[in-house]
Amino acid sequence: MKLYTRTGDKGTTSLIGGRVDKDDERVEAYGTVDEVNSFIGQCVVLAQEHGQLQNRLQTIQHDLFDVGVDLATLAPKQLKVSSDKAKRLEGWIDELSDSTPAITYFILPGGTALAASLHVSRSVCRRAERAVVSLSKLHAINPEVMIYLNRLSDFLFAAARYSNHMNQVSDIRYESQPAQEPSKD
Repeated sequence: MKLYTRTGDKGTTSLIGGRVDKDDERVEAYGTVDEVNSFIGQCVVLAQEHGQLQNRLQTIQHDLFDVGVDLATLAPKQLKVSSDKAKRLEGWIDELSDSTPAITYFILPGGTALAASLHVSRSVCRRAERAVVSLSKLHAINPEVMIYLNRLSDFLFAAARYSNHMNQVSDIRYESQPAQEPSKD
């Protein structure tokens, strides 16, 4: 079997139930979810010393494929993403948050390589969430997908803080910079 099919050479792609243009809102939404999944794959590699976190990230990768299926199906008869996936994330968020110091300031992305990668994943997840919200204004979608992506970005933030804490690296505190006068050039 060849990797290329040539069916998309004219700017269309297959969904479950039909074909659409490659710049269709559905393709944008599930494509951005795929991007999140790729960044989380990088986090899995970096999480080798954190077995439980690594396993959870891999579980999330499978969940994101389910999110993609729901988004790429024009007339779904059975949905893949249900409320139990978001509830599982909530439990994991609570565990990670209980293991880290309370947040008393705004935190900049960074710290360990894993934490920085988790923050990148979080910001791309937020973009995916925005794409799904835009899609939902045009087409009926599984509402659990939006909830899942919202929870996932929270999990990724909590996991980044956990990575820093477990490696005894402080979160990077945001410090407001003084305002500058605009140049008069």
